[in-house]
Amino acid sequence: MRKGGAWWAWLTFAIGATYFLVPLIATLEFSMRQRNNPVFSLFGQGYSFGVFNNVFGDPRFQQTFTYSVLAAIFTILLGVLIVVPTAYWVRLRMPYLRPVIEFVTLLPLVIPAIVIVFGYIRMYGSNSMLPFLGTTGGTNVLLVIGYAVLSLPYMYRAVDTGLRTVDVPTLTEAAQILGAGWTTIIARVILPNVLIAVLSGAFLTFAIVIGEFTMASLLNRPAFGPYMQNLGANRAYEPAALAIIAFALTWGCMAMIQFLSRYAPRSANRPN
Repeated sequence: MRKGGAWWAWLTFAIGATYFLVPLIATLEFSMRQRNNPVFSLFGQGYSFGVFNNVFGDPRFQQTFTYSVLAAIFTILLGVLIVVPTAYWVRLRMPYLRPVIEFVTLLPLVIPAIVIVFGYIRMYGSNSMLPFLGTTGGTNVLLVIGYAVLSLPYMYRAVDTGLRTVDVPTLTEAAQILGAGWTTIIARVILPNVLIAVLSGAFLTFAIVIGEFTMASLLNRPAFGPYMQNLGANRAYEPAALAIIAFALTWGCMAMIQFLSRYAPRSANRPN
């Protein structure tokens, strides 16, 4: 039975790996096709890494990627400032609100991003009382807030899972006995204990922001997602190279989550 189970497990793994890897390899093979000055040949087809040099050397790539990275950093900071205190307070003092908070954090998975961004345009447009979209800085702020909303389900669940491994009441009482205030407790006691969970949510947020298209496009921001779409409409090999780069970034973030999860604190069975 064990041998049979292991055989089926490896077969399932092989089928799944083939399903994911074959399109990726085909995309990489297409992106490396080079008609002029091939570096090497295989089955009569010339291949080169020149398309990746073209992509990395494109000023628009550097500008849009830098913009999205900065937007991701601010989104992560905003998400941490909102989620960590909220999840901590719900677990410590208001556990009865946990189903409500979980429902609210799931709404971005139900409400499409295009609905959210159209709401921003109608509410914060030039004809409204709060014309954030009338300035570049205001539009950037709205975009970061929109990204924080999209990443809320992943950030909240990562932090909430991390808090489950920590004895929150005991740590809070010990910090209060030593004279710590609420800000000190969250920043110097709770946050270091859930740092691995926060980093997991941060990497997921980074992957979401890098590939997001709808909000950045409708708000007319120079982000990486619209750049990939525009390049795909006008070039042949560069979009395939960008797809490989985006895939590598996403899976790099997932690999970091798996690596950091090894150092996550293990706890005994504590009540939720």
